[in-house]
Amino acid sequence: MTQVRNVVLVHGGFVDGSGWQGVYDLLKAEGFNVGVVQNPTVTLEDDVAVTRRVLDKQDGPTILVGHSYGGAVITASGTHENVAGLAYIAAFAPDQGESVGSLIGSFPADGPQPPILPPEDGFLFLDREKFAASFAADVSPQLAAFMADAQVPWGAGATAAVVSEAAWRSKPSWYLVAADDHMIPPPAQRTMADRIGATVTETPGSHAVYVSNPAAVAGLITQAARAALTERALA
Repeated sequence: MTQVRNVVLVHGGFVDGSGWQGVYDLLKAEGFNVGVVQNPTVTLEDDVAVTRRVLDKQDGPTILVGHSYGGAVITASGTHENVAGLAYIAAFAPDQGESVGSLIGSFPADGPQPPILPPEDGFLFLDREKFAASFAADVSPQLAAFMADAQVPWGAGATAAVVSEAAWRSKPSWYLVAADDHMIPPPAQRTMADRIGATVTETPGSHAVYVSNPAAVAGLITQAARAALTERALA
């Protein structure tokens, strides 16, 4: 086998797996077997369990892909034996003992801040009026409005949960930086990508780059699939 043929896609907070459709279609056209995780985004522990159940179904080496909060999920679940490599798409990449919340707290105070509203019954939402500008500035206004109104409640506890073992310490990683992101500042993305030793690609795009530019995302995943087995063997 010269290339990984399985890909598992993990969405982030406030959205669900349907946003991966453009990436999914491109990968399927290239002959990949693609699984899409539907995380409840209530607790990190449960999301890791859900993701690992999808990984259990893969028939061999797999590229595990995470967007945004999904980066924390793949960091915690990517120790699974089927995972050959990790692909972070404008994503959090915590280390052991870190959480999404602690990483957000390290963002520059003078930079863009995610418009996360105070918790409602333990769940987080983005300000609908600011959703398009912060999350999806480069998708159509109609789609951005739909995404804002179709938000999935994100459990506040999931943002506070710490990672106990970081998969990127033992698996090769790739990172796509979205250069126009107003949710996770691009400098923070570059810092995380550098820290985990990822192979980095940068492209113009909002936080919803996986929706607005699926070709760039699928291209990074394909790059990872071609190189992961070799890099893992050299590790």
